[in-house]
Amino acid sequence: MKTLLIIDVQNDFIPNGSLPVPNGNQIIPVINKIQDKFDLIIGTQDWHPKDHISFASNHDEKSVFDEIEIHGQPQTLWPDHCVQGTEGAAFHPDLNTEKFEAIFRKGTDKTIDSYSAFYDNGHLKSTGLAGYLKEKRTSQLYVCGLAADICVYFSIIDALNEGFDCFFIDDASKSLDIKEFETLKKEMIAKGIQIVTSRSV
Repeated sequence: MKTLLIIDVQNDFIPNGSLPVPNGNQIIPVINKIQDKFDLIIGTQDWHPKDHISFASNHDEKSVFDEIEIHGQPQTLWPDHCVQGTEGAAFHPDLNTEKFEAIFRKGTDKTIDSYSAFYDNGHLKSTGLAGYLKEKRTSQLYVCGLAADICVYFSIIDALNEGFDCFFIDDASKSLDIKEFETLKKEMIAKGIQIVTSRSV
Protein backbone atom coordinates (compact mmCIF):
# COMPACT_ATOMS: atom_id res chain seq x y z
CA MET A 1 0.00 0.00 0.00
CA LYS A 2 1.53 3.26 -1.16
CA THR A 3 0.43 5.97 1.26
CA LEU A 4 0.60 9.77 1.24
CA LEU A 5 0.70 11.53 4.63
CA ILE A 6 -0.11 15.25 4.31
CA ILE A 7 0.94 17.21 7.38
CA ASP A 8 -0.91 20.32 8.63
CA VAL A 9 -1.79 22.22 5.44
CA GLN A 10 -3.90 24.57 7.57
CA ASN A 11 -4.78 28.23 7.23
CA ASP A 12 -2.66 29.39 10.17
CA PHE A 13 0.49 27.97 8.51
CA ILE A 14 -0.16 29.67 5.17
CA PRO A 15 0.98 33.27 4.48
CA ASN A 16 -1.37 35.66 6.34
CA GLY A 17 -1.97 32.99 8.99
CA SER A 18 -0.92 33.41 12.62
CA LEU A 19 2.20 31.20 12.20
CA PRO A 20 2.98 31.49 8.48
CA VAL A 21 5.46 29.22 6.75
CA PRO A 22 7.20 31.20 4.00
CA ASN A 23 5.63 30.33 0.63
CA GLY A 24 3.59 27.62 2.30
CA ASN A 25 0.75 28.17 -0.18
CA GLN A 26 3.02 27.07 -3.06
CA ILE A 27 2.88 23.41 -2.05
CA ILE A 28 -0.90 23.12 -2.34
CA PRO A 29 -1.12 22.63 -6.14
CA VAL A 30 1.78 20.18 -5.93
CA ILE A 31 -0.01 18.09 -3.29
CA ASN A 32 -3.27 18.19 -5.24
CA LYS A 33 -1.52 17.03 -8.41
CA ILE A 34 0.16 13.95 -6.89
CA GLN A 35 -2.79 12.50 -5.00
CA ASP A 36 -3.83 10.21 -7.85
CA LYS A 37 -0.51 8.39 -7.51
CA PHE A 38 -1.38 6.95 -4.08
CA ASP A 39 -3.53 4.10 -2.79
CA LEU A 40 -4.21 5.76 0.56
CA ILE A 41 -4.18 9.43 1.61
CA ILE A 42 -4.14 10.61 5.23
CA GLY A 43 -4.25 14.20 6.49
CA THR A 44 -3.22 15.64 9.85
CA GLN A 45 -4.27 18.78 11.69
CA ASP A 46 -2.76 20.68 14.56
CA TRP A 47 -5.78 20.93 16.87
CA HIS A 48 -4.95 22.92 19.98
CA PRO A 49 -7.14 24.00 22.89
CA LYS A 50 -6.96 27.78 23.35
CA ASP A 51 -5.07 27.37 26.65
CA HIS A 52 -2.36 25.20 25.11
CA ILE A 53 0.96 25.23 26.93
CA SER A 54 2.93 25.98 23.73
CA PHE A 55 1.24 29.36 23.22
CA ALA A 56 3.33 32.30 24.38
CA SER A 57 0.11 34.09 25.30
CA ASN A 58 -0.44 31.56 28.09
CA HIS A 59 2.87 32.42 29.83
CA ASP A 60 3.35 35.64 31.77
CA GLU A 61 6.43 37.64 30.80
CA LYS A 62 7.23 35.32 27.87
CA SER A 63 7.35 36.21 24.19
CA VAL A 64 6.76 34.36 20.95
CA PHE A 65 9.73 32.10 20.06
CA ASP A 66 11.09 32.12 23.63
CA GLU A 67 12.12 28.64 24.78
CA ILE A 68 11.06 27.00 28.02
CA GLU A 69 11.21 23.42 29.34
CA ILE A 70 8.17 21.12 29.51
CA HIS A 71 8.36 17.53 30.74
CA GLY A 72 12.13 17.75 30.49
CA GLN A 73 11.97 18.73 26.82
CA PRO A 74 12.76 22.14 25.27
CA GLN A 75 9.61 23.89 24.09
CA THR A 76 9.43 26.83 21.72
CA LEU A 77 6.61 29.22 22.55
CA TRP A 78 4.46 29.89 19.49
CA PRO A 79 1.84 32.42 18.50
CA ASP A 80 -1.68 31.12 19.12
CA HIS A 81 -2.40 28.86 16.14
CA CYS A 82 -4.71 26.11 14.95
CA VAL A 83 -7.10 26.56 17.88
CA GLN A 84 -9.80 23.89 17.81
CA GLY A 85 -12.79 24.84 15.68
CA THR A 86 -11.34 28.08 14.32
CA GLU A 87 -10.84 29.07 10.70
CA GLY A 88 -7.09 29.03 11.31
CA ALA A 89 -7.24 25.33 12.17
CA ALA A 90 -9.17 24.43 9.01
CA PHE A 91 -7.46 22.94 5.98
CA HIS A 92 -6.65 25.58 3.38
CA PRO A 93 -9.66 25.80 1.04
CA ASP A 94 -7.52 25.16 -2.05
CA LEU A 95 -6.30 21.81 -0.68
CA ASN A 96 -8.14 18.87 -2.21
CA THR A 97 -9.30 16.78 0.77
CA GLU A 98 -11.91 14.65 -1.01
CA LYS A 99 -9.59 11.66 -1.17
CA PHE A 100 -8.50 11.81 2.48
CA GLU A 101 -9.46 8.46 3.98
CA ALA A 102 -8.77 9.65 7.52
CA ILE A 103 -7.68 12.76 9.41
CA PHE A 104 -5.52 12.51 12.53
CA ARG A 105 -5.52 15.45 14.94
CA LYS A 106 -2.59 16.23 17.21
CA GLY A 107 -1.68 18.72 19.93
CA THR A 108 -5.05 18.22 21.61
CA ASP A 109 -3.56 17.81 25.12
CA LYS A 110 -3.08 21.30 26.55
CA THR A 111 -0.17 20.16 28.75
CA ILE A 112 2.23 19.00 26.00
CA ASP A 113 2.96 19.86 22.37
CA SER A 114 2.80 17.34 19.56
CA TYR A 115 4.89 18.02 16.46
CA SER A 116 4.74 14.46 15.20
CA ALA A 117 1.64 12.94 13.67
CA PHE A 118 2.43 9.75 15.63
CA TYR A 119 3.22 10.85 19.19
CA ASP A 120 3.31 13.88 21.46
CA ASN A 121 6.73 15.43 22.03
CA GLY A 122 7.35 13.35 25.13
CA HIS A 123 6.27 10.12 23.41
CA LEU A 124 3.76 9.73 26.24
CA LYS A 125 0.70 9.09 24.07
CA SER A 126 0.20 7.71 20.58
CA THR A 127 -2.24 9.22 18.11
CA GLY A 128 -2.98 5.73 16.78
CA LEU A 129 -1.63 6.59 13.33
CA ALA A 130 1.07 3.89 13.30
CA GLY A 131 -1.45 1.18 14.10
CA TYR A 132 -3.86 2.51 11.49
CA LEU A 133 -1.20 2.49 8.77
CA LYS A 134 -0.06 -1.02 9.70
CA GLU A 135 -3.63 -2.29 9.64
CA LYS A 136 -3.97 -0.77 6.16
CA ARG A 137 -0.76 -2.62 5.25
CA THR A 138 1.13 0.52 4.29
CA SER A 139 4.53 -0.38 2.90
CA GLN A 140 5.76 2.88 1.41
CA LEU A 141 4.98 6.09 3.28
CA TYR A 142 5.41 9.42 1.49
CA VAL A 143 5.33 12.49 3.75
CA CYS A 144 4.86 16.17 2.87
CA GLY A 145 3.34 19.38 4.21
CA LEU A 146 4.03 22.10 6.78
CA ALA A 147 6.34 22.88 8.34
CA ALA A 148 9.07 20.69 6.90
CA ASP A 149 11.58 21.40 9.67
CA ILE A 150 9.13 20.79 12.51
CA CYS A 151 5.97 18.71 12.16
CA VAL A 152 6.93 17.00 8.90
CA TYR A 153 10.42 16.22 10.20
CA PHE A 154 9.28 14.78 13.54
CA SER A 155 6.53 12.79 11.82
CA ILE A 156 8.85 11.15 9.31
CA ILE A 157 11.43 10.30 11.97
CA ASP A 158 8.73 8.60 14.05
CA ALA A 159 7.44 6.83 10.93
CA LEU A 160 10.92 5.50 10.24
CA ASN A 161 11.22 4.27 13.82
CA GLU A 162 7.87 2.53 13.43
CA GLY A 163 9.37 0.53 10.56
CA PHE A 164 7.89 2.23 7.52
CA ASP A 165 9.83 2.71 4.29
CA CYS A 166 9.88 6.54 4.26
CA PHE A 167 10.05 9.11 1.50
CA PHE A 168 10.08 12.89 1.95
CA ILE A 169 8.53 14.87 -0.93
CA ASP A 170 10.73 17.95 -1.06
CA ASP A 171 8.73 20.20 -3.40
CA ALA A 172 5.47 19.41 -1.58
CA SER A 173 6.84 20.79 1.70
CA LYS A 174 8.08 24.14 3.03
CA SER A 175 10.08 24.92 6.16
CA LEU A 176 10.02 27.75 8.68
CA ASP A 177 13.82 27.84 8.85
CA ILE A 178 15.32 26.98 5.46
CA LYS A 179 18.92 26.84 6.67
CA GLU A 180 18.05 24.59 9.60
CA PHE A 181 16.12 22.28 7.34
CA GLU A 182 19.10 21.75 5.04
CA THR A 183 20.89 20.27 8.05
CA LEU A 184 17.86 18.14 8.93
CA LYS A 185 17.65 16.79 5.37
CA LYS A 186 21.21 15.52 5.63
CA GLU A 187 20.24 13.79 8.87
CA MET A 188 17.18 12.25 7.22
CA ILE A 189 19.28 10.89 4.36
CA ALA A 190 21.79 9.45 6.82
CA LYS A 191 18.95 7.63 8.60
CA GLY A 192 17.76 6.06 5.34
CA ILE A 193 14.88 8.38 4.42
CA GLN A 194 14.73 8.99 0.68
CA ILE A 195 14.33 12.58 -0.56
CA VAL A 196 12.16 12.70 -3.67
CA THR A 197 10.19 15.21 -5.73
CA SER A 198 6.61 15.18 -6.93
CA ARG A 199 7.78 14.05 -10.37
CA SER A 200 9.30 10.85 -9.04
CA VAL A 201 6.66 9.60 -6.60
